[in-house]
Parts: sequence; C-alpha cells; structure tokens
Amino acid sequence: MLETIAMDGPAASGKSTIAKLLADHFGLLFFDTGIMYRAVTLGALLENIPIMDEESVSQLAEQMEIDVAPPSIEDGRTNDILLEGVDHTWAVRQPEVDENVSIVAAYPGVRAALTKQQRRIGQRGRIIMVGRDIGTVVMPEAALKIYLDASAEERARRRYEECLAREEEVSYESVLAVVKKRDQIDSERDVAPLMQAEDAILVNSDGKNIDQVYQEIKALVEEKLIGSKG
Repeated sequence: MLETIAMDGPAASGKSTIAKLLADHFGLLFFDTGIMYRAVTLGALLENIPIMDEESVSQLAEQMEIDVAPPSIEDGRTNDILLEGVDHTWAVRQPEVDENVSIVAAYPGVRAALTKQQRRIGQRGRIIMVGRDIGTVVMPEAALKIYLDASAEERARRRYEECLAREEEVSYESVLAVVKKRDQIDSERDVAPLMQAEDAILVNSDGKNIDQVYQEIKALVEEKLIGSKG
C-alpha cells in the first residue's frame, strides 16, 4: 500500500521515537501498536486479573475501550493513552507493565482482538505503524518495511535512562534482565513472533544517536515512497 510504513523491532530499539519524527516530517499518522498490548496488561493489573489467566485477559482485550489521542500535555508524551476514557499515558510504561506485557502479547485471543483493530487503522493509508509483527502479520502489504534493531545492552541503557528521567527507582541490571526476558518471549511465542520480514530493511542503531538513525531511515522513506511517485 502506498505511503504505508511498517516498523518492527525489539523493545527499546527506538522505533517509536524515530517513527514519530518520520510521521511529523512526512505528514503520516503515527501509531505505536505496542501501546494496545500495554493497555491490556495495565487493565488486567488494575482489575486484579491474574496475568497467567489467558482466558480472562483475552476476554478483557475484547471488551476494553482503548483510545489513542493527540498529546494533551507537553510532558514528553507522543500521544494520550486512554483506558475507558481515563488517561493512563505514563502508567502503561511502568516497570510492572514492562515485566508482563510480553506474556499478554503472546496470547492468541489478545492478538486476534487487537490485530483486527490495527489492520483496520492501517488500511486507511498514510500511516507509519510500529510494533513487532507489523511487516509480517498486520501490514504485510506495506510499501516500506523497516526492522530497527540494537543490542540488549544498548536498549536496556536507553530504557534505564527513561526510568531515571521519570524518577523511578530501578537498577540498570533489573532493566537489562527485563529486556532480555522480553526478547526471549517475543521471539519464541507461537503466534506472530518477533522477526524480520523477508523484504524488510535492517537498520541497527548501536552507536548511533537519534538524528543519525532518523536521517538514515528518512532517506529510505524518500527513496521508496516519494521516489515511487516520480
């Protein structure tokens, strides 16, 4: 599909940051699908639903009202994340959600409920969609597919610094352990595992700052999407 970009990659690889910059520059809708899985995870925690209760968590995913809106507060957020109309933008980034979201995202019922919504949004076009199975499952017809990667150590450092900026008391070692655990769960799950689509372009962000990665991928977008028009 013309003017649709799928960006996949592991946790804290910089997908959302880069995708938001690209969306702003090219006038595309930015949609981080991982937020939906985080929202379901947070919802289960708030309602005291055991994370390992697959049936109850999947039922919650079918029923929960999740909305993504433009940012209403200038506090670093890229969107407002609403659960049943209540702002939980930063709550979905809490360490407890980090520790459990990959388990929730591996449930077939949860993925089926949320993938259906993601596809509907993606088919409108003019969108950059971020996740772990966008290029392989959600939008296999995307005009451009990017797989953004980085070492577990680099990604843990980034997530650790984000936590410190929000004054959360965590250690680098604990963040690294969570990142490695999430990588394992995401890559080994039976349904829509994290993997690079065959026709995706691999971009590694190790040793690069945000602007360097942005410029590299921006050039790919210009070549693929804008070049295809001329």
